[in-house]
Amino acid sequence: MNLDADGDTFLVTSSDFPELTTFGENMEAALVHARDAIEEAIAAQIADGLPVPAPSPAKKGGKGYHVQLSALGLLKAGLYSVCRSQDVSRAELARRLGWHREQVDRLFRLDHNSRLDQLEAAFEAVGIDLSASIAIPAPKAA
Repeated sequence: MNLDADGDTFLVTSSDFPELTTFGENMEAALVHARDAIEEAIAAQIADGLPVPAPSPAKKGGKGYHVQLSALGLLKAGLYSVCRSQDVSRAELARRLGWHREQVDRLFRLDHNSRLDQLEAAFEAVGIDLSASIAIPAPKAA
């Protein structure tokens, strides 16, 4: 993602999503709008049955920024990508889980607050064990 300052606004574009353009009145607002726009672009890719691009690596010395997706958005995009790579349709995933198709469809909607246990079950159904890491900062010296 690139930020270009122009007077009182910051323009945001993305090499991963050429259709993405947004802005903010300051850098913080621009980054918030960027995250929302990227999640909307990912949702559009999923809705259209297209691959979700992997994030581009950071460029050394570049002026680009990386935006962290929500954990839920990241999991949903990851599940979609895994299912797509394994050629597992939503109907097949529903069969493996013993769920109704609408329940599975919600797993791929970034605007739906799916439960973590549902996403864990879906990843398990496609043979993926979820793991997470949290970088806990060291306590500040008194």
